[in-house]
Amino acid sequence: MLYAFGFERIAVVVSDLYFVDPDPNPGQETPERGVRLEVRFLDQLPLRGGIYSAQPIEVGRPVWRCDLLESVESAPGSFDRTHHHPRFDAWEPGHRVFVDELSADPLGWLRARLVDPSTLLDEAGIAATELGESDAADLAAAADEIVAATDRLLQRVHRGELGRPSPTQPLDNHRAGWL
Repeated sequence: MLYAFGFERIAVVVSDLYFVDPDPNPGQETPERGVRLEVRFLDQLPLRGGIYSAQPIEVGRPVWRCDLLESVESAPGSFDRTHHHPRFDAWEPGHRVFVDELSADPLGWLRARLVDPSTLLDEAGIAATELGESDAADLAAAADEIVAATDRLLQRVHRGELGRPSPTQPLDNHRAGWL
């Protein structure tokens, strides 16, 4: 399942995820399940029809990522693999950054980042001039709604409804989910 929240130049996308790391860190060899949230740039593309045609929109280049993940062998809610990626190099995320506060209170930590996006954007190396005029304020105002959607997805992952492997893909080098 995918939620998308669009603002002027940035968007937040939130999806369930099932992931098998092809090159895991020691102790992280088992598959992971959970929810991925990304802040990305949002672009309006040229119309593909007349003046009244639907506006093509692209959820583009990632800025920042938060992975509320846990090992499939752990109890739901353990958040033993929860981390974030403060910076991207084009489409590739930087290293996983594990933060004790993030694993202890994932939704609270996430909300704090979203209501004060300046820290998030500074860590990502994104200048304020790359954003729309109201993007930071709009993101902060939508933080509770975004966190609520994230919580709903997490609850469904914990119940086993989402964050499951795809039956059509082999489990090696596997990622099921939108993001």
